[in-house]
Amino acid sequence: MKRHIPNLFTALNLFSGCIAILFAVQNQFVGAALFVFLGIFFDFFDGFLARKLKVQSQLGVQLDSLADMVTSGVVPGLVMYGLIQDALGGQGAFVVDDGWNATVGWVGVEITPLALVGFLITIASAYRLAKFNIDEDQQSYFKGLPVPANTILILSLPLILHFQYSITVSNLLGNIWFLIGLTVVSCILLNSKVKLFALKFSTWDFKPNAVRYLFLLASILLLVFFKFVAIPIIIIGYILVSLFTQKSIN
Repeated sequence: MKRHIPNLFTALNLFSGCIAILFAVQNQFVGAALFVFLGIFFDFFDGFLARKLKVQSQLGVQLDSLADMVTSGVVPGLVMYGLIQDALGGQGAFVVDDGWNATVGWVGVEITPLALVGFLITIASAYRLAKFNIDEDQQSYFKGLPVPANTILILSLPLILHFQYSITVSNLLGNIWFLIGLTVVSCILLNSKVKLFALKFSTWDFKPNAVRYLFLLASILLLVFFKFVAIPIIIIGYILVSLFTQKSIN
C-alpha cells in the first residue's frame, strides 16, 4: 500500500497542472500560477516520500517526469505565449496582416504566430526532463536549470505585473523583445551543462549544507521584502551561487 503514496502525490501534481492549463488558456495567469505552485509542492513531496518510505521505482521516475511535463512544461509555454500575445496587443486585437502582430484564423481559432515562440519553453523542458531520466550523475546536483525552477521564473512575470504593477514593470514585461529574449535564455539555461546545487538534504547538519541553508534564508528574506519581484532575483542568485561553488558541488 505504501508504495502508492508517492504516486498519489505525483497524480496530484498532474491534476494541478491540468487545472493550471484551464486557467492559462483563458489568460487567467494568476490562477494558473496558483495551481502550478501547488503542483510543484506535490512534486517535491512525491520524491521525498519515495525516499523516506524506500519505495523508489522506475515507474515513479517516469510518472514524475510526465506530470512535470504538464505542470512545468506545458503551462509555462502557454503563459509565455499569452504574455507575448498581450505584448502584441492581445488576442483578436489585430486583423491578419504582414506585420509582427499578425493573427491567423484557423477553424475558428485565432493564433498569433510570433507568440508561438513561447512554446520553445515547452520543447526545451521536454528535452531537459528526458535527459534527466537517463543521466545517472544528477543525484545530488543538477545539470542546467531544473524545470520547476524555470517554471517559477516564468510564472512570476504575470504575478509581478498583477500584484506589483508599475510603469517600469509594464514597459518591461510588455516588451516583445524582452519576452522573446527571456524565452531563449530560459531554454539555454534548462539544457546547459552548468552544475547547480540541489536542495536535497542527506543530513541536517549545518556544515555540509551551509550553502543550502544560507540560500534558503536569503530567499525567504527576499520574498518577505520584495514579494514576487524576489523570484527572478532568487533564480539569478541560485545560478550565481552555483557558479561560485562549482568545486563543492557533487
